[in-house]
Amino acid sequence: MTRAPIRVALTGARGGFGRTFLSQLRSIDRMTATQLIDPDVDGVRTLIADLGGLPDAEPIPGHDDVRWDEIDVLVEASGRVEAGYRYAAEAIERGIHVVMVSKEIESVAGVSLSRAARAQGVGYLPGDGDQPANLLRLLDWVERVGLEVVALGKSGEYDLVFDPATGVLEQQGERIEASALTDHLFLGDNIDKTLAARASVVAPLKRAAAADSCEMAVVSLYAGATADTERMHYPVARPSELADIYARRADGGIIGTDRTVDVFSALRLPGETSFAGGVFAIVTTGDPETWDLLAGKGHIVSRSGRYACIYWPYHFMGVETPLTIDALVEGTSTFAEPRHHTVLAARAARALAAGETFEVRGHHHEIDGVAPVIIDRADAVTDADDTLAAAYYLLSGARLVRDIAEGELIRLADLAGVADDVRTAFVEGVRL
Repeated sequence: MTRAPIRVALTGARGGFGRTFLSQLRSIDRMTATQLIDPDVDGVRTLIADLGGLPDAEPIPGHDDVRWDEIDVLVEASGRVEAGYRYAAEAIERGIHVVMVSKEIESVAGVSLSRAARAQGVGYLPGDGDQPANLLRLLDWVERVGLEVVALGKSGEYDLVFDPATGVLEQQGERIEASALTDHLFLGDNIDKTLAARASVVAPLKRAAAADSCEMAVVSLYAGATADTERMHYPVARPSELADIYARRADGGIIGTDRTVDVFSALRLPGETSFAGGVFAIVTTGDPETWDLLAGKGHIVSRSGRYACIYWPYHFMGVETPLTIDALVEGTSTFAEPRHHTVLAARAARALAAGETFEVRGHHHEIDGVAPVIIDRADAVTDADDTLAAAYYLLSGARLVRDIAEGELIRLADLAGVADDVRTAFVEGVRL
């Protein structure tokens, strides 16, 4: 039983998520930040000072210094698979609720951690404020009112902003000449042709990120959705076009499998509202008069009238996460228990040599030479554990024991140096 206020410990406290979360907690009397776990203790102290002080917060350098009996809820946001898994696993073992913000850990061990939490009688949920939990909440709303879902997903983290006056396209400070986009600002009659033309123009920009694939793989765990194609479609799309683009192929869209997860690159003009990395669901409509009425009120309905887009153009990071803490403590979550309907696996993007060691790098947690792919569970699971497809983030710190050809799927038997506890958690989860 938790006390009032709820005592919240946070790993990865020094990160951007930590800042947004801790800032918000200052306005919420029913919960308080206590142990802020991060190797950068001085950075955490600076953060506390920047926020004007957090009366109950104490910087904690690492696992050995945690006082577990003084925690009601652990928010895991380290983003480091081995360390974060161990924080979450120990918290659950000690009867502490866990909010999982580290999508990398969720994609590898979320099924196992959730199962352990149920056995201990505590809660385990992905954190509101990041796209997986937000999309799952949107999906819950959509399906509770009886709408049929064709596709669901999010926009990429950064918009493509095109200025027709200059012909310049900008994405997160990077600019390219893209005057050819002027001829493709509207879908026209042939959606595939328009999307191909846009993709060609923006090809110099990196739009896909491992973080996107990871987030959609997490959604798959809870929603049972799969990917239409293992790297996802990534159409360059204006938000007003989503109901047309994500229609079924038979109706001129790009979707071949219902309830598919996907990501789009949001295209907008200067001054237009951003999609802000938000989330969407594409549904079939039904009664034409109802949807004509809704279209007239500004809702996104396809030109055919057969599909509509329901969306939330936001994800506010830690600002929203107190909602997850409330759901855990009060036991009000409606999320399904996670299962591996798919696996976020790793496919060699180039020829890889035995002895190569993998490292997760950068803001979007990429692994050089390896592409994240969302594959069906049936394509990942084999009779022997060693020949299972390796989860993408199990590669972190691992070493290849044989040469891998470009395009080949990496399997557990191909890796040395994978932490035994995390490996076991993945294998147990994917075999459930």
